[in-house]
Amino acid sequence: MSDAVPPALARIETTETTSVTTVTVTFVTNAMKAVTAPRNSNLLRISLREQGGIPFKCGGGLCGTCRCRIELGRENTDSVKPKERRHLTEADLAAGYRMACQTFVNGDVAVSWVPRDLAGGNAARS
Repeated sequence: MSDAVPPALARIETTETTSVTTVTVTFVTNAMKAVTAPRNSNLLRISLREQGGIPFKCGGGLCGTCRCRIELGRENTDSVKPKERRHLTEADLAAGYRMACQTFVNGDVAVSWVPRDLAGGNAARS
């Protein structure tokens, strides 16, 4: 995948500031559904609470099912965890892939994923 911003995402502006108390998460794969959440929230928990649609199984970094791509706002996520490195290659990480259960957001992000029906139940690789 290229790093060019798709036209549908070009309308989304991300903010990076320490004074923001809420963040906006846009679930690209779920019809661009946008929700707000408290700053420093876990991405998978936001998805579960707001019916964002990110696939999951264990919720604890063991299975890799919640593999997703931060399309916009990578700078608004926390550092990569050791559990993510077990499921994601350096190339995956460089392309913006993260595990939602291990990712905390500190500013606006847009996230996509391969729907489970297309991934065959497994986290598909691009």
